Amino acid sequence: MASIEQNEHADSLPDFRNLGVAARIVLLGNLAGFAAALIQARDAAQLVQQFAELAIVLETSLLLSLVSLYALSKRLSRLPYAWGVASVMLLAAAWTTLVLINTGVIMEGPVTPFGLVRAWVLCALLSAFLIAYFFWRNRAYSPALTEARLQALQARIRPHFLFNSINAVLSLIRSDPKRAEEALEDLAELYRALMQDARRLRTLAEEVTLCRQYLGLEQLRLGERLRVDWEIDAMPADALVPQLLLQPLVENAIFHGIEPGLEPGTVRIHIARDKNQVHLLLTNPYHPDYQHRVGNRMALANIRERLALQFDVEASLDTEVVGDKFEIRIVLPYRRQDE
Repeated sequence: MASIEQNEHADSLPDFRNLGVAARIVLLGNLAGFAAALIQARDAAQLVQQFAELAIVLETSLLLSLVSLYALSKRLSRLPYAWGVASVMLLAAAWTTLVLINTGVIMEGPVTPFGLVRAWVLCALLSAFLIAYFFWRNRAYSPALTEARLQALQARIRPHFLFNSINAVLSLIRSDPKRAEEALEDLAELYRALMQDARRLRTLAEEVTLCRQYLGLEQLRLGERLRVDWEIDAMPADALVPQLLLQPLVENAIFHGIEPGLEPGTVRIHIARDKNQVHLLLTNPYHPDYQHRVGNRMALANIRERLALQFDVEASLDTEVVGDKFEIRIVLPYRRQDE
């Protein structure tokens, strides 16, 4: 059995294939360009002229850089962070130079050695600003707040779930020792996953396997009260998702939808690919009188934060009460390990 991973989370470049990342780069780049023009302009007319001249170089360089970064994103992500930063800055400087040479425009006149050096300095400053922004954003999303919520979520699952699982295993030791051994292995695997860095990505197949192990343990406790309907024939097994994406949602479905009910209840899990997106739908019975039970909002908020950190605006999580069912819908981009 694999050991618990306790590696520090390394800094990393943003995913340049992400639409949200590209939009932020364009927006922040243009704001920086406008600020540079504003500093040099003496009046409104000159501001418009300065920004128009700058935009010829800025927009073209940004576009070419983003296309190149999109194509090289996977390779850049494999580099050490410092080397990745240096590669991004050199790439941006190279495109800026080529654009300047071909357009013959820099701020107020033709390309000169001084103008070229000034462009390199401005390019380096803009690249450093954008890299610093994404570095700050990564740190702001992933450290104390998110990890504190994850630890609170894990602390909530351990006491009652561990106690109930051990009792269930004890009841099987004599009557079905093989099933008891399998249950203990599932329990160890689940807790190993809980101890790992929740910011890492894993395949959907691994997430589903972990979720099945969790459900197997809950089945020992709840018996016929818990029914699970898997609809995963169209699931892209190699799609990368944040670790512990599915299991906390299933745990909530049992805690809020199955345990309060007197009759057997069904948790439905539907996962499918639609072009370049992965759609996940989880449905469980809805009991309005028991929605004050703690934990649901915390788990959903934690998953939203991790989706935003990994996939920015390309991922979403929505909830809805439909009749006597509570639904969670997740949409995220289809990403594979070899891309």
